[in-house]
Amino acid sequence: MTLSPGDTSTEFSKHIPGLIRRLADTGDLPDEELCRLLEQLFCHEAEEYRDILYKTARKVSVQTFGNKVYVRGLIEFTNYCRNNCYYCGIRAGNKKASRYRLTKEEILLCCREGCALGLRTFVLQGGEDMAYSPQDIGDIVAAIKQTWPDCAVTLSIGEHSREDYLLWRQAGADRYLLRHETADNAHYGKLHPPKLSLKHRVQCLYSLKELGYQTGAGFMVGSPGQTIECLVKDLRFLKKLQPEMIGIGPFIPHRDTPFASESPGSLTQTLVLLSIVRLMHPKALLPSTTALSTIDEKGRELGILAGANVVMPNLSPDGVRKKYMLYDNKRSEGSEAAQHLDQLASRFAAIGYTIDFGRGDAPSFR
Repeated sequence: MTLSPGDTSTEFSKHIPGLIRRLADTGDLPDEELCRLLEQLFCHEAEEYRDILYKTARKVSVQTFGNKVYVRGLIEFTNYCRNNCYYCGIRAGNKKASRYRLTKEEILLCCREGCALGLRTFVLQGGEDMAYSPQDIGDIVAAIKQTWPDCAVTLSIGEHSREDYLLWRQAGADRYLLRHETADNAHYGKLHPPKLSLKHRVQCLYSLKELGYQTGAGFMVGSPGQTIECLVKDLRFLKKLQPEMIGIGPFIPHRDTPFASESPGSLTQTLVLLSIVRLMHPKALLPSTTALSTIDEKGRELGILAGANVVMPNLSPDGVRKKYMLYDNKRSEGSEAAQHLDQLASRFAAIGYTIDFGRGDAPSFR
């Protein structure tokens, strides 16, 4: 059973509305039923059933969070990375990348601008850049928290030791995003060099949970070698981990990686999985990602209408935004920029949602 859409099974399709209701009521289905459900919902002919799924997921999201979209300020502070992941545009092996690092002072200036715009959560994202010592990262976190104590700080800087995670937690970091990318060992090996392992990434995620972080995991949709069985393993892993945040976006190739000629992930399949994840995790913080808006002009809105409830407009300095190019044509201007929150608010108002500038903690942390 592959990720490619197949022919709709009339016999099975009549059960789809009931499966969606059961998933909404119980938060889970057996693996075999999840496989069949995904297979059928990915079919071109299943638009009627996808509409039922999106409507159900949207209802569940609104019941928990209301018609709110939480806004986080994204600061991409370094595009150096020690790793060589095959899908990533800032991989160490990409000699064409124009590299940069922000200083502590530059990061604080971004936060200051974000606070003036009303933002109360900052996401510090970067590659695994060893030029910043663990203490450097801790000092940056502590400075943000001391200057704006009512703000939440999220880190998204990859795999590190439990000791480093503890240091940053003690400095004041509230959240940590670490997408697992795939919960299938063989598939993980197709996406990453041999020195990286799914086992270690999972260990990092459990360490973060144990240290009290609001923890985020997630995966790409349509990455090379992915099957529906891989996706079900992702859903099963998330169910076991119970992260507070779940990031899902389509795979988009980068021209200077080994996957340059691969096809991008499907908008439809990404939206289906967003809705499935919302039904399995009613209280999770679920972003509508930049990758969604990159593959479709209305991707942000479609993600929200599929059950997502978080967006992360870009607060990075203008001069570096286009250098943090994880994939081709990554959007960072217009409504993707924090300086144009009015555009974002207008677009969400058009679909019945308001943006919320609060910390937007996961319900279990309130």
